[in-house]
Amino acid sequence: MINLFNSLSKTKEEFKPIKEGEVGLYTCGPTVYNYAHIGNLRTFVFEDLLKRMLEYNGYQVKHVMNITDVGHLTGDMDMGEDKLEKGAKQEGKTAQDIADFYTQAFKKDLQALNIKEPIIWCKATDYIKEQVILVKMLEQKGYTYQTNDGIYFDTSKVEEYNKLSHLKLDELQEGARVEKNDEKKNLTDFAVWKFSKEGEGRQQEWESPWGVGFPGWHLECSAMSLKILGEQLDIHCGGADLINIHHTNEIAQSEAVTGKPFFTYWMHGAFLNILGGKKMAKSEGNFLTLENAFVHKGIAPMAYRFACLQTHYRKPMEYSEEAMQNAQNGLDHLCNQIRGLGNEQGLVSDEFKSKFKESLNDDLNLPQVLAIVQEVLKSELINPEKLATILDFDQVLGLRLQDLIENDLPEEVLILIKERDLARQEKDWAKSDELRGKIEEQGYLVEDSSTGTRVIKNYE
Repeated sequence: MINLFNSLSKTKEEFKPIKEGEVGLYTCGPTVYNYAHIGNLRTFVFEDLLKRMLEYNGYQVKHVMNITDVGHLTGDMDMGEDKLEKGAKQEGKTAQDIADFYTQAFKKDLQALNIKEPIIWCKATDYIKEQVILVKMLEQKGYTYQTNDGIYFDTSKVEEYNKLSHLKLDELQEGARVEKNDEKKNLTDFAVWKFSKEGEGRQQEWESPWGVGFPGWHLECSAMSLKILGEQLDIHCGGADLINIHHTNEIAQSEAVTGKPFFTYWMHGAFLNILGGKKMAKSEGNFLTLENAFVHKGIAPMAYRFACLQTHYRKPMEYSEEAMQNAQNGLDHLCNQIRGLGNEQGLVSDEFKSKFKESLNDDLNLPQVLAIVQEVLKSELINPEKLATILDFDQVLGLRLQDLIENDLPEEVLILIKERDLARQEKDWAKSDELRGKIEEQGYLVEDSSTGTRVIKNYE
């Protein structure tokens, strides 16, 4: 049984996917006008752990992540400049150049943290047609109205507009007072299509039934998830900062169109705070990137992943240089413990695997999982069994512990492993079986895992 904390109900619920054995997972991706900061990256680590946990439990995960490359204004309440357009002006580049550069930078960060990429990347600018269709449907159903600057969604027509935030409507309205638009019928109303201003000289704009303009920020996730996941709207994830506005608006417009629940489970990661409790945010000018917070300080990015494992994803995490150095020391110690086990792998311990899954499936209790790793290391298991068990856990932890021993395998075995993984990717099962035989002739047992071929020294 898997239990997940659902922001909709504010309780842990047993996870039951819409389709047996399959999970549709949508994670809100970056707005690519600047580098991702490590607070953003904490959310992506949490989502990676969720995905790996589901895969570890045998689910096929259809993971979709959006790239916001248009429509996200500097003010979340539909006022201010478009962040991509602003970035393009500041750097003297095209909006497309800005989006491409920071998309690649983001993907490098994912690689550095051993975060698996989604199966499907979807850019907002590739789904303009779908977004226009969604606005048309909202218009036909009477949920929109027009102002001088765009087409707005009328939130007063949604009975449970606050069902995700759990805030009283006047509290949501108070948050909306930061930027006031006198033409809005309700302070919580939001733009689904914005008009290009005359003489603005936007780089990204499109023809629509309402005039030249661009989609509102919230629209893209609804249009793309409905298009790509359709009947598999299982889990939607993001940072806690997206609950009150972005995800609340996604739900309102999506359910207004379909008349059905949008996603079954909503999961949110807590903030990363600077020492002293201040939230890390680009708008605050206090954000740190993986490069300047870790690489330039001689700390491995993987130490940050290890630090994220030590705090439950729903609890705030505090950043300080001392805390990150401690994480580096902790990771180094674990790696040394693994190296001390040797290279031979035995059988995975059923007892510890059961304990691991129990904690893992309890809403991703990774701090408890790390404690179980230490239990394994201190147990009476023989070293090959300890190693096999911890490497099995690392399919979820993602600390690349396999790399600590793979380099000690004979060169000919490493070559055979790579050839076999390639054959499996190409679905050449005959060659895969042939290579399995060659590896076994070298004295190794062969297992298939979600990360590829795993070899176990046949020490018996």
